[in-house]
Order: sequence, then structure tokens, then C-alpha cells
Amino acid sequence: MNILEATDVSVTFESYGQQIKAVDHVNFELPRGQTIGIVGESGSGKSTFARVLAGLQLPTNGSVSYLDKPIQSGKQTYRGALRKEVQMVFQDPYGSLNPRMKIVRAVAEAIAQHQALNKKESIEAALELLRSMGISGDDAYKYPRSLSGGQRQRASVARALSAQPSVLIADEPTSAIDQSAQSQLLGLFNNLINDGLSIVLVSHDLSVIRYLSDYVYVMKDGVFVESGKTEAIFDDPKEEYTQKLIASIPGRIL
Repeated sequence: MNILEATDVSVTFESYGQQIKAVDHVNFELPRGQTIGIVGESGSGKSTFARVLAGLQLPTNGSVSYLDKPIQSGKQTYRGALRKEVQMVFQDPYGSLNPRMKIVRAVAEAIAQHQALNKKESIEAALELLRSMGISGDDAYKYPRSLSGGQRQRASVARALSAQPSVLIADEPTSAIDQSAQSQLLGLFNNLINDGLSIVLVSHDLSVIRYLSDYVYVMKDGVFVESGKTEAIFDDPKEEYTQKLIASIPGRIL
């Protein structure tokens, strides 16, 4: 069964009197417990589409459903009990971390909101969650600016997981961190996948997509030009655009 599904979704922006179609009539399925990758060059529309799935961007046309129920009611999305089910991790962790709030407090605040725990219980749960993300007790009491890029990104994942979501949408989670931090974050995502979390992974880094994803959608100019199981897409890409993307992987020769 699909836990998240998009049907005929389009997103159009207006710029200097012109209509720009960022996403153009696309369909998408996320089966429960799978990791689906969305790849494409910068400006392909993949981040805009990810925001539609997360309910942060309303589509101009089409709809998104969670377990066959529309996520949108009027201009609101994921109302009531649905609010915690789909969470997003951004490329820039500062988007989800308050720079004036220590990491443990930021995570504890989200836990208190979503899990109905008291202040002490929320702090304890936050410390445990951060430890599972590889962030020690000392680092948990630091402000975001005092952590490394990799630590901040793992803290933002912890904050997203504090809602105990069924779906995690990650938009370019490894692009702003160094190689060592990337390896740690990929290990973290691998653990989440093994725990059965459903994940939408948006990235221009095809090595990351190949490592983590079960199925891949390839986006160009707001349209999915190719999709299929990860092995099929990487071993036998049909579209010229996909072939060029894969050929750009360091050390890869088609």
C-alpha cells in the first residue's frame, strides 16, 4: 500500500509577469517502508515537489494523499493528527534549528509538542534521541553555531524524528557537509530504513541515491522523465538525460 501518493501535481510560479511551471503534471508513489529517490539537476523542480509532499507548498493543480486521504483542506495541509506523520529535513539545518536555542531544548520542545511528555521527560527523551544520532550529552547542550555541519544536520534529523513520523522527506541532506559527516549521516539513514521508516530522498548526488533508495524518479524541467527500480535505472538508463546524470558520477563510465 502507498503511504504517500501524488496525482497530477503541478506548481506554477509567477515571475516578472511570466508563468513558470516548476512542476508539471507529475505522479508519484511512496510504498510503506520503502525509500524513494528523486534525482535531477539544480532547478529541475525536485525540491519544489518535495515541499508539496511535505505540505509546505500548495500545488497549483493535482493533489497529494496520505494513506488515501487528501493532505489538503482548503489552504491547510496535514491537519490534526496527520500533522506529525510527515516530517521534512532540509539542506540547511538552520531552517529547522533555532540559533538561540540549545540543541537539546529544540528537540525537547518538539517532543513535548508531539508526544505529550512533561518537561523533564521531554529532556530525557531528547537526550536519548540525540545519542542515537551520535550527538553526545555535552554537544546536546550546545547552540547550533557551536556544532559541526554534520552534527547540525543530524540534530535536524533528530528534531524531525521527535514527532515519530511515518514518512521522512530529506531534501539534499548531505550536500552541505563534508565527506566524513556524509558517511555518518548515511549510516544514520540506513538505520532508519532498517527500522522501517518510509523515506523520500531528494538529491543531485546519485551515489547517495543509489546507496539508499529502492526506487528512483528522475526529474528534468519539472517532469519525471524516467523512473524504475534503482538497479535498473543505474545499470540500464533509457533516457539520455539519465545517462548523462549517471555518467557524471566520479569514476563511472557508461
